[in-house]
Formats: sequence, C-alpha cells, structure tokens
Amino acid sequence: MKELVEVVAKALVENPDEVVVTEKVDGKNVVIELHVAASDMGKVIGKQGRIAKAIRTVVKAASFKDNTRVDVEIV
Repeated sequence: MKELVEVVAKALVENPDEVVVTEKVDGKNVVIELHVAASDMGKVIGKQGRIAKAIRTVVKAASFKDNTRVDVEIV
C-alpha cells in the first residue's frame, strides 16, 4: 500500500523528491502517512478534498483483498 500512495502522490506534485510515505502497522490496522512539500499540499488535497478522498478510496479498495484496514493521513 505504501508504494501505491507514493506513486500516486509523486504523479500529482511538482516536487516529487520531497514526497515521503511512512507506514505504521498495528495488527490488521495500517496507517499510511503522506508528507509533501507545503507548496504541493493543495494539489494532494484538491478542491474540497476530492483528490485526498480519491486516494483513500483507491487504497481502501486495494487493501480489501488483504483483509486489512488502511487509513491514509496527509501530514
């Protein structure tokens, strides 16, 4: 899941070198934290949070087959 978020985020931002994705696993719960440059924050979140919601939806769909709960946090 970490790689999926990283690929999507790097495609969206102007500074792909500053994209950092960390993953914290706690049993069947996984928290993925996405760090981007301050100037790219709006591009990752999108208008009214639409892009952030789309990223979360794609990750949730991909994690369904692993029977895990994945949360994506944009920091």
